[in-house]
Amino acid sequence: MSDAAPEQELELSADRTRELLGQGALLVDVRQDNEWEAGRIPGSIHVEMNELTSRAGEIPRDRPLVFVCRGGSRSAMAAQAFREAGYDAHSLSGGVTAWSDEARPLEPPGGEIVAPPLAPR
Repeated sequence: MSDAAPEQELELSADRTRELLGQGALLVDVRQDNEWEAGRIPGSIHVEMNELTSRAGEIPRDRPLVFVCRGGSRSAMAAQAFREAGYDAHSLSGGVTAWSDEARPLEPPGGEIVAPPLAPR
C-alpha cells in the first residue's frame, strides 16, 4: 500500500478512482444482483447495500475503499457510514454510469448498466 496521505474527499471522479485502484484501493459494488450481473467495473467485489452491515467483517480496514453503485447515491451513503466506522472510504461520483460514460471498461465484455428491480407493492 502507498505511504501517501489518505484521500480526504468523500466523492471521487472516475480518474481519481482509477488512480486509487492502481495504488491498492478496493472497489466495493453495492448494487443488487441483477445490476452486478449485467455489468460491473473489473476488479470490484460485490456486497449488496442491504448486506453491508452483516458482511462488514469481510471488508478490509487496511486499504482505501471506493464504493460504487449505479449513480452514486447508495455508494455515498455506504462510504459515509464506513468513514464513521473508521475506514478510509470514498464513493465513485456518478457511479458505474459515470465510469462507463468515460468509455472505461465493464465486465463481462459487452456489460451494461441496468436499473435495480422495483420493490414489490
